[in-house]
Amino acid sequence: MNTIAIPHPADSRPSGRGGVRLAVAIVLATWLVLVLSLGAAGVFVGPPRTPPLPIAVGVAAPLALFFAWLWLSPSFREFVLSADLRVIAGIQAWRWAGLDFLTLYAYGLLPAVFALPAGLGDMAIGVTAPWIVLSLVRDPSFAASRRYVIWNILGIVDFVVALSMGTLSSGAFPAITSFNGNVTAGPMAQLPLVLIPAFMVPFFTMLHLTALFQAWQPARSGKFVAASNE
Repeated sequence: MNTIAIPHPADSRPSGRGGVRLAVAIVLATWLVLVLSLGAAGVFVGPPRTPPLPIAVGVAAPLALFFAWLWLSPSFREFVLSADLRVIAGIQAWRWAGLDFLTLYAYGLLPAVFALPAGLGDMAIGVTAPWIVLSLVRDPSFAASRRYVIWNILGIVDFVVALSMGTLSSGAFPAITSFNGNVTAGPMAQLPLVLIPAFMVPFFTMLHLTALFQAWQPARSGKFVAASNE
């Protein structure tokens, strides 16, 4: 007899979930259009030799709204806690596109101190995402495992490192700018690259947080129930 742990299929209200899905889709579309519009207007480009505060707002504001929505809306909270973790992990595979950072560095458009950790970190998460999906398919209880939690935490740490290096190499710190051969991370504030810090970074962070919320939920409320296969 084998005992596995599987997610409880539906602790939420089906009638309200469709409305939440629609609301989430509308919010994501509106957010993307807003970032494109602001990027086209140059709003994310700050004054020379100053920290990239507009980018910081572009990263922090969506995350603050995500937490506020999660706190204030039980239906959205249920939506987050019942999201399909296989899909969430699969979306992270897109981070293999971090290879573009290395390409831009090779052409001298981004500094190594930013492009290398940002690109390699994203690629590491992206290339391991299929393995995470396969593990979740084979054993749903993997969602509560230490390896799964660590993988999601590392995905967030990658963003923290990338944003930190991007700030240091923004041109606001002359010594670092000189060390980088006067190449800055300034292009990240312009389209199309601004979509990465102002949309993709907070969006993928939300996916990691959703995964972590679900990973930590079972231990508190028994979302995973035992099932016997005789």
